[in-house]
Amino acid sequence: MRLALRELVRRPGRFVTATGILTLIAILLMFLGGLLDGLIRTSTGAVRAQDVDAIVFSESSQASFLRSRIEPATRAEIDRLEVVSETGGLGVVQLGARVPGNGPRDLANVAVWGYELAPIGVPDPPAAGEAWADEILKSDNVEIGDQLLVGPARTPITVVGWVENTSYNGQSGLWTSVDTWRSVLTANRPDAALADGVFQAIVVRGTGGDSATMIAAIETTSGDGVIALTVQDAINEIPGVTEQQTTFNQILGVTVVIALVVIALFFALLTVERSALYGMLKAIGARSRTIFAGLVAQAVVVTLIAAIIAGLAVIALDLLIPPGSIPLYISASRIITSIVLLLFAAVVGCAFSLRRVLGVDPASALGSSQ
Repeated sequence: MRLALRELVRRPGRFVTATGILTLIAILLMFLGGLLDGLIRTSTGAVRAQDVDAIVFSESSQASFLRSRIEPATRAEIDRLEVVSETGGLGVVQLGARVPGNGPRDLANVAVWGYELAPIGVPDPPAAGEAWADEILKSDNVEIGDQLLVGPARTPITVVGWVENTSYNGQSGLWTSVDTWRSVLTANRPDAALADGVFQAIVVRGTGGDSATMIAAIETTSGDGVIALTVQDAINEIPGVTEQQTTFNQILGVTVVIALVVIALFFALLTVERSALYGMLKAIGARSRTIFAGLVAQAVVVTLIAAIIAGLAVIALDLLIPPGSIPLYISASRIITSIVLLLFAAVVGCAFSLRRVLGVDPASALGSSQ
């Protein structure tokens, strides 16, 4: 193994091609992973931020905020449960917003939320006509103090501060009081207007027991009228989320397979070129497993160098891309996961060279080298 590592130091040119190709593959793998994470964040951030144990929808809504209706009587039944500590109303309306200084058709896509229990990272509800805005709106030239004209009715909402990672279905979150949300909904979607006390969903905090028990109690008490979901289950019910994850994971899997094939071909060719050298090593007592371990060590080092270069390149790319232009989110966990997958591909790819290493005959290899 020391001989294999010494070759990397003394003859790096032999491995430049493989390192370059693997670097490009690693960049692609990390970029696609970051794009998946960014898309999921912009689609689910508002729901993921809910600091609750369950979200309750009407059963016929299929866990859609826009179709769900929770009546005050249903909420009162949930409030009376011993496993429930508190509940809060929640609703959303998705609209376009006119930004001061932008063109009349240059609208910012916003999701106006009305809430009673503050999500993670969001302060208590602001005053009437005001909102906490997701930082993604900065890419639409929105600044604190700007008055956005929301929807076709041009309902005014003033931005009073920033919050992070609260987008919904790709639209930036505007977090308002319940009264402000109702006025926006009534003015811009009169067909979806709700009476006082009626919400699209109810968020529920338990008393500290098992969430599954609390969810079962809610659904039993309310009969067939509601469906209660954990935050993660509610995220999975958002249209397109599961499909996006499945599609991108398939692409990521194919990318890892391509890396495996590249490594397998490179080290298979390298093994053929080194047949005489391996024959000499076997003739002086080297074992096949020692030679193969050297191949694996070279593959791991080359892959690790390529992955580190790719990680730095993707981080630089993330810093250069203007916020909000592309839903790219590069995290340490994504980079580490990509590196682990590439190292796995390196080891598996090298395994295809094992048969050739085992098949090297010292006598024939030495004879062919003369």
